[in-house]
Amino acid sequence: MDKTALMDDEAVKHRDPNELFRDWMADAEKSEVNDPGAMSLATVDGDGLPDVRMVLLKEYDDRGFVFYTNFESRKGHELLAHRKAALCLHWKSLRRQVRVRGSVEVVSDAEADRYFASRPKGSRIGAKASDQSRPLDSRATLERRVHDLEAQYGDGDVPRPPNWSGFRVIPSEIEFWRDGEFRLHDRFRFTRNDDGWQAVRLYP
Repeated sequence: MDKTALMDDEAVKHRDPNELFRDWMADAEKSEVNDPGAMSLATVDGDGLPDVRMVLLKEYDDRGFVFYTNFESRKGHELLAHRKAALCLHWKSLRRQVRVRGSVEVVSDAEADRYFASRPKGSRIGAKASDQSRPLDSRATLERRVHDLEAQYGDGDVPRPPNWSGFRVIPSEIEFWRDGEFRLHDRFRFTRNDDGWQAVRLYP
């Protein structure tokens, strides 16, 4: 596979962007050494100031792109308040990038329970122990919380905290970017409308 080959105009314009994303993610899963699902998540606060951080894409389908977090974290508060977000996945080994913008919804309790149960027990304990994004007086305080929860649950199940769940970004735009020689990159933006998806090639 030529990682930098240009995308054919007609072939791309007739693709479903969800299918194209699945193909690119499959390539990334083969080539990326760490976390092919790592993506930057952009939100805004009450003053309109942008905020960005890395999260992990855990599920994706025709409905959207799902990640999980503590709703009482900064990103949780911002997403619950504004219900819009942008994502960016960059695969350095492939010299490709995908950008997503859209509205945000909370996943169902059943989806959140299923994913939480699939996590290692240490990660479930960590989710309950952490008051994510809030001030922490010392690392020792966090470690004591973890130790106490390990003793509390022992070999038993660790239930999902009510403030821990997932968000789904429902895309209104998906842009595919591939690196080109002399910075003449290859870019297509798909925009959702009443008739489905419309693709347009963009200047680099």
